[in-house]
Amino acid sequence: MPRLIRKISNLRGGKRGRIPKGVIHIRASFNNTIVTVTDVRGQVVSWSSAGACGFKGAKKSTPFAAQTAAENAIRTLIDRGMGQAEVVVTGPGPGRDTALRAICGSGSALSLVRDITPMPHNGCRPPKKRCI
Repeated sequence: MPRLIRKISNLRGGKRGRIPKGVIHIRASFNNTIVTVTDVRGQVVSWSSAGACGFKGAKKSTPFAAQTAAENAIRTLIDRGMGQAEVVVTGPGPGRDTALRAICGSGSALSLVRDITPMPHNGCRPPKKRCI
């Protein structure tokens, strides 16, 4: 008797349904900007980065690349029906404000915008200035 072969579903990671509320994490470093959308439990729904959007090298660290990454991550957020979101911003990068503006213009209601960038209380010595 032949064995039954299970069909592998297209839905990786389980069921995909509506997410009423979520958290948008923006990590803006000097070299790249990563935008991650999670539900309230911390399960990743979608993510995008400037590098994943096709930018390479020094172009990844531009504000335009951060805006493109934020719009890519939010596109799936709107498809899943997320109406309310919190925004958590981390890092000193050049794309943090632009990514935040792109999220504000997306149409979802923002309940909270929090900046959790770690600030040293005179910790490690910073790197030396570049000589160009």
